[in-house]
Amino acid sequence: MTHGLTDAQFLNKVASFLGPYYIVLAIMNGLAALYLWRTGLGRTWFRLPLGGDRTIPVTSAFLCLLLGLAYVMLSPAAASGNGAWMPSMPEAWREAINRSTGPVVYSAGTLILLTALFVFRRFFVRPAVAWIIWNLMLLFLGLSMTDRDFFEIVAKPDNVPIVMLVLLLAFFTWLATYRAVINDDRAERGEPLLESLDNEKVLVWPDLVYIELICMIALTAFLIFWAIALPAPLEEPASSVKTPNPSKAPWYFLGLQEMLVYYDPWMAGVVLPSLVVVGLMAIPYIDFNKAGNGYYTIKQRKFAYLMFQFGFLEMWITLIVLGTLLRGPNWNFFGPYEYWDAHKVEALNNVNLSQYFWQGLLGRSLPTAPAGSSFGAQLGYIVLREAPGLVLTLGYFIALPPIMALTVFRRYFQRMGLIRFMLMANLMLFMAALPIKMILRWVFNLKYIIAIPEFFLNF
Repeated sequence: MTHGLTDAQFLNKVASFLGPYYIVLAIMNGLAALYLWRTGLGRTWFRLPLGGDRTIPVTSAFLCLLLGLAYVMLSPAAASGNGAWMPSMPEAWREAINRSTGPVVYSAGTLILLTALFVFRRFFVRPAVAWIIWNLMLLFLGLSMTDRDFFEIVAKPDNVPIVMLVLLLAFFTWLATYRAVINDDRAERGEPLLESLDNEKVLVWPDLVYIELICMIALTAFLIFWAIALPAPLEEPASSVKTPNPSKAPWYFLGLQEMLVYYDPWMAGVVLPSLVVVGLMAIPYIDFNKAGNGYYTIKQRKFAYLMFQFGFLEMWITLIVLGTLLRGPNWNFFGPYEYWDAHKVEALNNVNLSQYFWQGLLGRSLPTAPAGSSFGAQLGYIVLREAPGLVLTLGYFIALPPIMALTVFRRYFQRMGLIRFMLMANLMLFMAALPIKMILRWVFNLKYIIAIPEFFLNF
């Protein structure tokens, strides 16, 4: 990476990537302009007056061409290796992003963003709007690469697939939403769905086999190029004397590793993953809505769509991104442009709910069994000590499902029946328990709602 490099050497290394990078973006926008011009799909945004009654239309193709020309002009400046010429994120913006970035802002911000994208999906699925957002994402990446700390994180061979995952996931989520919005509109007008318009019979041989062969060759070539361009992320042999800081799981387990911050290992590593598997197995038996099979739709399966998007994007993908790019030494939270200082220490006085109740609210010490008490007496004192957490937890999992059935989920309860609804409600409550616990930890430094270390039972 960039350890031991001077600023000039670092900028020259980045310049070798950014020069071709902006050229690729220019070609991308040039091809988009050519496609829009040849097909006539680009709409007119506004008209420039030329004097008198004469005007010239400014179309989507023209705007894409302007974007391509802008990237062409950025390319030589980025390839120069001169810090004064290279386009980069303004220092004030980087400092503002670092100051405003935190676990609460990150989680709340991603949730608000996903909510806005869903509510205003008709606006965001417009190809022109999506193309602008796509260019802004890629431009943000290019401008940020001149920052040494950002480059150290994003360009690390282990993390390159995560960056690609974010970009590809954004594209395919948009594509699926785009087709779903079109299908919903066509269904309202009584028109056939997009999937039903293509009833052409396709044979496995030769059509499908040829496509798979071409994809296999293209993917093999891509992996060979990747292996040449990026060194294998291999480190020194594992040693119990010297461990990496931070010590991270593979990217696909970073969501679980993040859960370990808020739950005991038995909960984060056993119970919650098991519930995910059980929940996936239970979906065919819980789901009573048969609409949406074989075609994209949101309106016909709004509840299922929201639950999946929240569970997958907010409760899994954002945790992977957080653990990969924002969790540094000692598992501290770092801004995207912040140096990963191994000496950074954040003193957190995490407190259990029982301490909040007995010591903070009542001003008493925690109930403790006298020395030499029997097992039953000790167990009784433990139950008394953790009574606030036990009552809260039992109320959450026992009282909330009937309340849900009688209020906002009444229609679902009537159609699903008692057993299916209770299973669905408890799976939802377990899924919601993670963000609730995260917020309680960040805002109130709450460690455990139920803390019974005597039996290794903490929740």
